[in-house]
Amino acid sequence: MIRFRGVSKLYPPDVTALKDVTLSIMPGEFVSIVGQSGTGKTTLAKLIIAEQRPSKGRVIIGDWDITDIRSHEIPILRRQIGVVFQDFKLLPRKTLFENVAFALEVAGASRKKISSVIPQVLKIVGLENKMDRFPREVSGGEQQRAVIARALVHRPKILLADEPTGNLDAINAHDIIELLRKINEFGTTVVLVTHNREIVNMLHKRVITLDQGMVISDQKSGRYIL
Repeated sequence: MIRFRGVSKLYPPDVTALKDVTLSIMPGEFVSIVGQSGTGKTTLAKLIIAEQRPSKGRVIIGDWDITDIRSHEIPILRRQIGVVFQDFKLLPRKTLFENVAFALEVAGASRKKISSVIPQVLKIVGLENKMDRFPREVSGGEQQRAVIARALVHRPKILLADEPTGNLDAINAHDIIELLRKINEFGTTVVLVTHNREIVNMLHKRVITLDQGMVISDQKSGRYIL
């Protein structure tokens, strides 16, 4: 579960990114966080992974109040939350297998675990036949699939996708959303942060709309209303 309780976030000198946001996302949900540029979507995402701290209110992930999380605890939190950004951030001199494996290597995983887990997650995202390719040798959609595979290696309870289709054409964007839907069907909570109206309306899932840092709509099976 993700819970925001009266959360506000202020940036100096006087910018209010979020204002008194209260919401709950239940385990296994697929939720789209939408709104125009500058409405607080990315700030909300950064609070979930403790990249930012709230100025006011509480942020709770599962049974863990991360409002005042300590720096050494952040890696533990982020193993429970897979993160996918618009920028692929793949290492150009590593193969797709090596890029995905790197997430386990930095966590101290054994070679045995790496050789077992990586083929599994690459198969989930449909890259089992391209694991030896370098990022420059595959399409943008396939690069984003590798990023999603990297986000899945720790078997996270939550997958946070911040504008994951921003750099993709319509066909690849649709494929990535279908992959997120598939991952959600496995039981993973998916939080999609996007301004893509077409994708949100296609999903027929819960939609939380932000405007000027506030929740102005929360629809169980909604549409992008702005």
